Amino acid sequence: MSLKQQKHSIRTDLAIEAHQMLVGEVDREIPGVQVETEEKERLRISRVHISSPEAEQRMGKQQGKYITLEAPGLRQKNTELQDMVSRQFTKELLSMVELADNSSVLIVGLGNWNVTPDALGPRVVKDLLVTRHILALEPETLGEGFRAVSAISPGVLGITGVETGEIIQGLVEKVRPDLLIAVDALAARSLTRLHTTIQIADTGITPGSGVGNKRLKISHETIGIPVIAVGVPTVVDAVTIADDLTSHLLEAIMREAGPESPVYKVIQSIAEGDRRAVMSEVLEPYGGRLMVTPKEIDTLVEDTAKLLAGGLNAALHPAIQSADSGKYLH
Repeated sequence: MSLKQQKHSIRTDLAIEAHQMLVGEVDREIPGVQVETEEKERLRISRVHISSPEAEQRMGKQQGKYITLEAPGLRQKNTELQDMVSRQFTKELLSMVELADNSSVLIVGLGNWNVTPDALGPRVVKDLLVTRHILALEPETLGEGFRAVSAISPGVLGITGVETGEIIQGLVEKVRPDLLIAVDALAARSLTRLHTTIQIADTGITPGSGVGNKRLKISHETIGIPVIAVGVPTVVDAVTIADDLTSHLLEAIMREAGPESPVYKVIQSIAEGDRRAVMSEVLEPYGGRLMVTPKEIDTLVEDTAKLLAGGLNAALHPAIQSADSGKYLH
């Protein structure tokens, strides 16, 4: 498969997946892309830095920094692991931003609260400690160690009739925060990453891009302040799953019948890009692009939202960090 074909076959919002797919294809490192991986108990941390226009084009991701936390055990509702990942999320988020004690932050929960796989952003907002109004009216109520944090769930174009990016632009002009953090559900390439992976990026975000509904981008260029994007994969493209199954089927046929098998030769002769085109054509009468999500989606979204909200609260309010420094800053 050519690099051009592969670029169009990458269906993931995760920079680490895009990198792994490209490296696996060309069997070498990609100029302009630096990757560091750190292994902790039950947690893998990957840091991807895309630093050139050429690497941006190859990866299909904007230039910038992407931090990925992977913890497969999160699917098993492990409270201890959730706390550990939340602490690490706090640490990695703080490494990507520069906040003064008087900095103000706007958190935007992107997505549709009526559709569970897309409701992660609004549910995170529900669990946040918002303080802007308190600090403006009765600052003595909170005391020291709290920043001005405001939050909004603007909904989606189908609900409001207004582009989410336009709503945020107007709000930023009025509230004038120093930093915007956008939280959204993502699409992954692998089923194993659903609700087990968190990505933090300093490149901004395009709402709906993971499921093919690209809207107005939310970034430093469009709204005038730094934007950090936080996302967790909640869906996988059905075509991707079908293609993975075809690949596993090919491996099974080769093991049992060998590479000379007529069936193996026929399937192998079809390029991956063509296989995906055929699968998309088969799915077209049934709604076109189908996205798959786990049956436990309600519980998984709720647990993930609490994890992210806890990490955001700790990162943005020094008083919460210092309340238990061993818990949040070790």
